Amino acid sequence: MSRSIVSTRLSSPSNVTERLLSRRLGILLAAALLSLAVTLTPASVAAAGNTQNPFCARLGHGLQASSGAQMFCFGAQLTRASVAARAQAPARRGSTNVNAASLSEDIAPNGVRAYGQSETSIGAAGNYVVEAWNDSTGFFAPCPSPMNKEENTGLGFSNDGGKTFTDLGGLPNGNCNARYQGDPSVQPWTSGGKTYFYISSLFNDFFTGISYIAFAACAVNGSGSTATLSCGQPVQAAQSSECFSPFPGFTVCSFLDKDFLTIDPARGRLIVSFTEFGFSSFDRNGAIELAVCDIGTAGGGAGTAGGTAAAPVCPQGQGPIKPAPYFVVAPTPGSGCENEGAYPAAAANGDAYVAYEANWASNLFGCTDPTRNVMTHTPASCLAVAATSPCAGPDGTASVNIVSMDGAFIPGYNRFPMNDFPRVAVSGPKGTVSMVWNDAGADPLGDILLQSYHLGMALSPVQTTPVRLNRRSGTANFLPGLRNTTSDGRLQVSWYSRQSGNTTLTDVLASSPLSTATGPSSNTTITTVSSDWNAVSSDIIPNFGDYTDNFAVGSHDYVAWSDGRLGVPQPFMAQH
Repeated sequence: MSRSIVSTRLSSPSNVTERLLSRRLGILLAAALLSLAVTLTPASVAAAGNTQNPFCARLGHGLQASSGAQMFCFGAQLTRASVAARAQAPARRGSTNVNAASLSEDIAPNGVRAYGQSETSIGAAGNYVVEAWNDSTGFFAPCPSPMNKEENTGLGFSNDGGKTFTDLGGLPNGNCNARYQGDPSVQPWTSGGKTYFYISSLFNDFFTGISYIAFAACAVNGSGSTATLSCGQPVQAAQSSECFSPFPGFTVCSFLDKDFLTIDPARGRLIVSFTEFGFSSFDRNGAIELAVCDIGTAGGGAGTAGGTAAAPVCPQGQGPIKPAPYFVVAPTPGSGCENEGAYPAAAANGDAYVAYEANWASNLFGCTDPTRNVMTHTPASCLAVAATSPCAGPDGTASVNIVSMDGAFIPGYNRFPMNDFPRVAVSGPKGTVSMVWNDAGADPLGDILLQSYHLGMALSPVQTTPVRLNRRSGTANFLPGLRNTTSDGRLQVSWYSRQSGNTTLTDVLASSPLSTATGPSSNTTITTVSSDWNAVSSDIIPNFGDYTDNFAVGSHDYVAWSDGRLGVPQPFMAQH
């Protein structure tokens, strides 16, 4: 179907009527949400979900969103283990696998055990490692709880290079009317000789209706084997830019989803990418946006906006509702197809590169735009620390048409649809920015593909066609991770893999360090034991997340994933 026909259909009288009915439905749902807020405490809202929210009512009905959004909307979602399917592969040689969490901490104060930590992110600086995850303990723990267990974003800290971890519970939050809701991203920063970790997450206020992207500024205290991590209260980096009041005293706001962090170290900027789902045409099905915070200088001084490593300044997330987003990377297309899954990377000169998937999930509901992974370039001059950016949007865009795995039912994976979100990294020594994703074009079970571009506004491609990173065909490969490069500029990519399509036994593989222009020399199996995801009990969807993650330090790479070998999803890691 041509674009002109799609436009005609979208503007037809029947669709206008549908939109009016949809808006009326939103008002009715908003009224129901007010009733729910009056009768439920914040703790019970977290456990039961927010299915009356207008955004939540659209999930699965022409709109999809992240694992964190699923947690916010639906609360605990039980998945029963299939005992008959339980079959564990024998242990194999591989890197030491470490559980970054503790099973003893997965128990709410009322004695309810939670089943599931998934969707991991990891960051490392020297010998210090932080892993964060979606934590189902928050579904059952009242606010406040010891160790902030009511929060749906958990974390662990290692001071010995990832050999051991201390489970710190949930991110600190003194406001029981709001809650961290998962989709974590971990980003390290060294300033004035001191190490910090920023951990971002969805953050939603149950009573005001305002949706935020917030993060904790966490400082490493002490040194060596006695070092500890302390995290501050939530710093709001971005907030809803659209709200409406169905009646006086009640507000429904746009929803911010799928956050991820990167840092411009030269100027001390923390850059946050995310998706906003709102009510107007520009963001109804997902506008890709950025926010920027001042985190001071690498030398430890205040930045141009007065921010420091311990006290970042984030104008877009503070004060009253902002009338416009800080910076729009991509509005919802005119066709109404959905944008999701944005990931950022920063170059040494401060330019930002953001990749996202266009026509994700909406391709299952009739949107006929090509499903694409899109790379964008935004110059550093556009990323001032202010309420709004001086620029209207990116100055460079490139894209690759992909064959989506959205329609795949992955055995043992308790979420539909799958995603093809691109992960992205800048290689300064190679002068490139690269994105990786899972693709069903050559193999219906999924390959991991890489496409690189030369740095700059033109985004000229390095390869004529994307490079396949998995060495074997006929295997299932999905949810790749890519964050940064080794010290000599080579990429490290990790992903979930299965030996065939008729098994739920799942491993994590990683590429050997590779240049941006060729395929890998080998794949390494990171996991020492396969996870049989048909035999894992979970309170959380997806049971092993929307993404894996890794973070390169020097010549090493820290890989993070959700692992099911214990019969319950746990946040594991290994050094590769």
